[in-house]
Amino acid sequence: GAMMDNRFATALVIACVLSLISTIYMAASIGTDFWYEYHTLSPAENVSEAGRSIWEEFVSKDADEKTYTDALFRCNGTVGLWRRCITVPKNSHWYSPPAFSFFPPPEADMTTSCISFSLSDQFVEKYIEPGNHNSGTDLNRTYLWRLQFLLPFVSIGLMCFGALIGLCACACRSLYPAIATGVLHFLAGLCTLGLVGCYVAGIELLHRKLPLPEDVRGEFGWSFCLACVSAPLQLMAAALFIWAARTNRKEFTLLKAYRVA
Repeated sequence: GAMMDNRFATALVIACVLSLISTIYMAASIGTDFWYEYHTLSPAENVSEAGRSIWEEFVSKDADEKTYTDALFRCNGTVGLWRRCITVPKNSHWYSPPAFSFFPPPEADMTTSCISFSLSDQFVEKYIEPGNHNSGTDLNRTYLWRLQFLLPFVSIGLMCFGALIGLCACACRSLYPAIATGVLHFLAGLCTLGLVGCYVAGIELLHRKLPLPEDVRGEFGWSFCLACVSAPLQLMAAALFIWAARTNRKEFTLLKAYRVA
């Protein structure tokens, strides 16, 4: 029996480690603002003239989707699931470079300004033409956005629930609950894959409506990558939990049959 037990113990330990890492990655990706990043190639001086008004519109509570997306394009914006950020010149009088300076202003003169999406922002309808209330509701984008907000929490919830069941399993010295833990991790992995899919689709649809300006590059950031890595880790953990529980049960049954014989 010792050999068998070691194999399962190893599988379970690896599964728990994978589960823990993916939970940390998931939490980090929900909490950070680098799901999508815009890099504008035009220098910051161009922003400084219109800067004040861009910033005020961006920060205002009733900024519609078009307003804040334009600001993201123009000011090296980054977007998370919860917040949007732009980089603007630090000085209140909207930095104008001295005439005799041959060097662009150092980055230190820039500051990052973030504003959170409120709960109502997360559930608000998206319009077919962003920013135009009369153009009707864009159902695809509205539901993609709601899903990308809800799915990460469902995913983390399933994994925490799985962990609780796992702890009970340790307390009862039984591997049966490991199957339940595995199934929950599998569902969590599907949720994370769904989240990644929804996010990519949402960004694609948004950029079809509001194309990127010539001098702006957009790319998925590292927060998004963490979520992408988290999904396979969850699925691998699920496979290990289920494998350990099932194989152990089979060998346990064989052992019992052997003893009886």
